[in-house]
Amino acid sequence: MKSIEICNKFLSFFKSKGHTIVPSSSLIPDNDSSLLFTNSGMVQFKDVFLGIEKRNYLRATSIQRCLRAGGKHNDLENVGYTNYHHTFFQMLGNWSFGDYFKYESLQWTWELLTQIYGLSIERLWITVYITDDETYNIWTNKIGVPKERVIRIGDKKNSPLYTSDNFWQMSDTGPCGPCSEIFYDCGSTFHGNPPGSKENFGNRYIEIWNNVFMQFNKEINPKTGSIKLTKLPKYCVDTGMGLERLASILQNVYNNYETDLFKTLIKAAARETNCNNLKNNSLKVIADHIRACVFLIIDGVFPGNEGRGYVLRRIIRRAIRHGYKLGQNSIFLYKLVKDLIFNTYIIYKELKISVIKIEEILKKEEECFRKTLKYGIKILENILLTKPDKLDGKLAFILYDTYGFPIDLTIDICKEHNVSFNKNDFILEMEKQRNNARLNSKFKDIKLNINNNYIIDQETKFIGYKLKTYTSKIIGLYIDTNSVKTININQEALIILDITPFYAESGGQAGDIGTIKNDFALFVVNNTKKIKKNIICHYGILKYGILNINNNVVASIDTSYRKKITRNHSGTHLLNRALREVLGEDIIQKGSFINSKKIRFDFNYNKPISHKNIQKIEKIVNKEILENNPIKIKLMSFNDAINFGAIRLFNKKYDKKVRVVSIGKSIELCGGTHVKYTGDIGLFKIISENGISSGVRRIEAVTGEKALLVMQKLSNIFYEITSELKLPPGEIKKHIIDMKNNIKLFESELYKIRFQFMLNKIKSLLPNVININGIKVLISTLDNVYNLPINKIVNELKNQLKYTIFFFITIKEKKNNLFASVTPDLVNKIKANELINFIIKQIGGKGGGNPNTAQGTGSKDKNFKYITKNVINWIKKNNFN
Repeated sequence: MKSIEICNKFLSFFKSKGHTIVPSSSLIPDNDSSLLFTNSGMVQFKDVFLGIEKRNYLRATSIQRCLRAGGKHNDLENVGYTNYHHTFFQMLGNWSFGDYFKYESLQWTWELLTQIYGLSIERLWITVYITDDETYNIWTNKIGVPKERVIRIGDKKNSPLYTSDNFWQMSDTGPCGPCSEIFYDCGSTFHGNPPGSKENFGNRYIEIWNNVFMQFNKEINPKTGSIKLTKLPKYCVDTGMGLERLASILQNVYNNYETDLFKTLIKAAARETNCNNLKNNSLKVIADHIRACVFLIIDGVFPGNEGRGYVLRRIIRRAIRHGYKLGQNSIFLYKLVKDLIFNTYIIYKELKISVIKIEEILKKEEECFRKTLKYGIKILENILLTKPDKLDGKLAFILYDTYGFPIDLTIDICKEHNVSFNKNDFILEMEKQRNNARLNSKFKDIKLNINNNYIIDQETKFIGYKLKTYTSKIIGLYIDTNSVKTININQEALIILDITPFYAESGGQAGDIGTIKNDFALFVVNNTKKIKKNIICHYGILKYGILNINNNVVASIDTSYRKKITRNHSGTHLLNRALREVLGEDIIQKGSFINSKKIRFDFNYNKPISHKNIQKIEKIVNKEILENNPIKIKLMSFNDAINFGAIRLFNKKYDKKVRVVSIGKSIELCGGTHVKYTGDIGLFKIISENGISSGVRRIEAVTGEKALLVMQKLSNIFYEITSELKLPPGEIKKHIIDMKNNIKLFESELYKIRFQFMLNKIKSLLPNVININGIKVLISTLDNVYNLPINKIVNELKNQLKYTIFFFITIKEKKNNLFASVTPDLVNKIKANELINFIIKQIGGKGGGNPNTAQGTGSKDKNFKYITKNVINWIKKNNFN
């Protein structure tokens, strides 16, 4: 049975049982910063299970794409070594949100497996939690599974209650319940014991499905550590079955990599690596990893040095390394993208994204990594040739720190050579480096030290979306991290108010500045930040008077400063929308910072933006500004906002109610401050665009008066150029091209003159040659070299001379630059590189070259006479060896 048929039968079956078919969610968990990736089918329903969110259905089914390659759930290092582990996999699931429970779930599971998929009843084994009599009775009495194939699994030895593989919990506390796993017996030809056995290792019994029954809320007494389970008001069902494992059984291969999900990819990997053995484990790794890479990129993850981007980078590099292991020294991974998308069964509409963009990202990443891989593997394999039992963590750190070789690849290669790895030493070396970096850092945040020492029960109410002055009460005063009751003149302090018009730095927007005062004191606010989610602190200095806890004060923001920020923030939203229009809808914000001076916006894109596209972006933004449309702001539920089309940051956790800001065609979730009309932005101008890391670009832009000043400055520069050249604007470009061509011509002529001058100068020195046992030696200083290629000049003379050694010294940047060259008839006796290396040892420095010509750089402390003496002595010593 092909994978497409397996999926269709699954969805059709549960649809017939009243389930709504729900599309797969992204690999980036929606509004859930606690998870790195979507690792199971239930992730998109997490808030439904917790009672935070309601859907318009009580039964759901889906085929969810999942990734287990980072964080708590990580199968990356097992890929290629087992038949069933993957980074990317697909989970078939069905859910009940307070509707049906154990009997229906288990009955339908059995019906689907035995009647729809036709699995043999005799080959199915069941596990249940040791005290879950209800589930045990359903299996044995109602469904009729023989008791000897229904196994009770207890808690793990020497562990707390409810730590069994058959007891599921969302976290240490909260929703939980027993689960029932279903195993398939592959037959006696495979090694392994039934589930629950003390030694059940092997591939004979494969877990294919798990039914989780959420029926309890788990609480832990903080004093005694005792556990209490109370029944949930609504029972829920969460099931999951891996498509890859099920396909291996239904296709009678008992190995995921031999299913139709992988066959095409393995053949493609073999094609691109010139590997004839389709059973090679490295091909499995590459086939698995290309799936993970493509789907991560589709869902907005790009190679980087942290978080999800680093996980993707690890997966890409691991795939490349296995290609290298197969002898493929050229870039190849990107060539598998089309095979995945066009030749493999895929049920996700998202794959309509541009194939070219995915290929470009993978190609660039592989090109960057190739040199690192080549040198790192060579060094590591030379170490492993000595057959150590354990790799020294310090050596691994040198590989990582000096050569940029990823530690996970070091561990992977050690594993293949059965060499253990001293991770503790590596961590110690890493910590030493970090401590040194901290000590040597010149940039320290000494102004705003925010931490958990600021303990306060009352929250600050933010009421600053309107430009008004408010009367507030001081509820917290801090100097450094110490709570105080009074602050005096000239003291720097933090003030916490009960209500405030000051916007605290968040969402990329800088905090407000302004004043906090009463009739007796004035406190100047230089920055505003959040200590905790809803506690806002105002940092500044008391200019005069005394302020006490519980004083009533008037809080006033600097409206001019705020207006500049709002112009830039609203301009940022328009920039984000314009980037998506010009560069593609897959553009994702990677970070931003907005203050009164400029916009800084980071986004995924793997090449410089052309000047033409920069102008298109500016035109789109300024068109919106000219239309002077009102900015619309609404509060709505998170799901309603997403359905409304709002863009959000994937790495941010949003509240149940969110603020949706609509500016022209831009719709975003945003808590920041904005202008009332797009026309208030005034003008928008991009001032720079550059790359800040692999696959991430940064645009800086200005608005309003700043944008006008930039335009006027550019205009002034252009005016000065046209005035100086006394040319009309239309002729400037042609004139500059002509000037550049003339300069190239003059430089070419000047080079010829200098070359000939230096050649004549060296010829004039020939009468000064020293004869050492029949060898002519010319030693001299050379001035005014002008970066000329001395080797080419000397080659002109070497064709006319015999048995001659040239040795020249030039002084540049307070160093002796040495040059040695030997005519071809002397190379067997005297070698230029050996002569240079000898002199370098005497004066200190570095050098290199070949027997014909060599160069070096040494200390200026040694004079011409000293160097000449050593050159002559060396030639005498080596002349007739």
